[in-house]
Amino acid sequence: MTGTDVFQRANYLCRRQAYQQWHRLRSKQQILRSQVGFADPHPSRPKACEGCLNYHGLSYGTAKIRRTPLICAMHPYGWQEAASCPDWSQQ
Repeated sequence: MTGTDVFQRANYLCRRQAYQQWHRLRSKQQILRSQVGFADPHPSRPKACEGCLNYHGLSYGTAKIRRTPLICAMHPYGWQEAASCPDWSQQ
């Protein structure tokens, strides 16, 4: 066994252990959320966009504060009018 094989094996074992710890923590957090009543996150989809094929809904940006949500290609910030969206199409 060469020196690089030993280091690659050690690196693999450290990454695997870190992933197992991360997964265990996420599982514990999910259990706590479900016990407190936060199992289902509040939907962030605007009412006018529910069931629309054009809905995108992802946020873009590097920092959480500066992220910009892109609702859809036609209306990047979502449909703002009281009437239904004219570009709405069923999924």
